[in-house]
Amino acid sequence: MVTIPIIDMVKTGQHIMELRVQAGLSVRELQEIFGFSTPQALYKWQHGTALPTIDNLVVLAAVLGVKIDDILVMADSPMQASA
Repeated sequence: MVTIPIIDMVKTGQHIMELRVQAGLSVRELQEIFGFSTPQALYKWQHGTALPTIDNLVVLAAVLGVKIDDILVMADSPMQASA
């Protein structure tokens, strides 16, 4: 059996919002950093309805001054898969 971690999207979104606030950044400022024309993607990340792509996750980690692993929140119950 192999344990497969699962990302908790809602908790990750809440954590992204907490990290953003701790960094003193507004949604508008992040929108400008990413070059997004609207803030919808950022709100989706914060509400846990979508996750940043890998390249956006790398930028987000750099902007927030954390490692990628420090942004993602894993679910309490990982999946079990047969090897």
